[in-house]
Amino acid sequence: MKKRKLGLFGRFLFVINSLLAVLLLLAYALPYFPPYSFPHLAVLSLGMPVLIAGNILFCLFWILRLRKQFLLSLIVLAIGFNHVLSLYKFNTSNSEVTEKGVKLLSYNVRQFNRHNWIDDKTIPNQIEEFIAKESPDIICFQEYVSEEIDFSEYPYVYEKLISGKFGQAILSKYPIINKSALDFPNTANNAIYADIVIEQDTIRVFNMHLQSLRIDPDLRTLNTESGKKMTRKMGSSFGVQQQQIDMLLRAKNESPYKNLIGGDMNNTAFSYAYRRLSAGFQDAFKEKGSGLGYTFVMDFIPIRIDYFLIDAQIPILEFKTYRIKLSDHEPISVRIKLDSL
Repeated sequence: MKKRKLGLFGRFLFVINSLLAVLLLLAYALPYFPPYSFPHLAVLSLGMPVLIAGNILFCLFWILRLRKQFLLSLIVLAIGFNHVLSLYKFNTSNSEVTEKGVKLLSYNVRQFNRHNWIDDKTIPNQIEEFIAKESPDIICFQEYVSEEIDFSEYPYVYEKLISGKFGQAILSKYPIINKSALDFPNTANNAIYADIVIEQDTIRVFNMHLQSLRIDPDLRTLNTESGKKMTRKMGSSFGVQQQQIDMLLRAKNESPYKNLIGGDMNNTAFSYAYRRLSAGFQDAFKEKGSGLGYTFVMDFIPIRIDYFLIDAQIPILEFKTYRIKLSDHEPISVRIKLDSL
């Protein structure tokens, strides 16, 4: 049987396919190089979901047309299968969690909508009701402000606000015996931690909010002059994040307790920042998550930038991402098992 040639349009599509495959391979490699080495290329990590989706579509397209060109995307996707699992987790168990454990929740509340980004005056009350309904034992808030919201169920509170405006807060039903802020220099972002006594256990809970990448959710601006300027700023922000991670890891290494890191990393699971910070930890989403794990949407691209990283010695019972539109971020929760419970 005579082989059918691709034709001009087919060759054009394969060129596009090849470009996407090369970009995806490059994105795979970026987490292993410090961002200051290739600050502009590091932005590629934000587009990883699009690159993965594009290669999946091309793979299916060539298979349906019975073309061997499907092998290119298939091989590239197979090489980075672990990266796919960073965004999408296949649910392998439907068993209900019966152990109570300790429930932690992390939420970037965007100052409880103080500046009316969402046209709804009831946002603070809705967040209050959401917290009351979920009733976590420990809360990590980012972009927190001291508002007239009833969190009286949490008698132990550590908040660190920048210039008295907004910042991070850890709220706990269990006693806080020690607390501190890392005080990142020259930024409104920060990380704080609290040593919390839970029965006979003590754990150190970090609440991070790393340097913002100045993400504009509308990606159409990337083709404009202001968009190009934004991309340059994002590249430099990766370098600032690296310095902040160094500070956070030093505090983690000095901890006499088991550590948990929660909060807004402002970067994806395909980044150098994530690879360094998650080393030695369990990513709660990867361990117990289900489906798409995105917590923020850039225009049409879902990305996961909020995390719970759990000490490898602590069993994870459950993880959940909530689909509520009360901020520009989605809240996440994790339930862990401690020896004393």
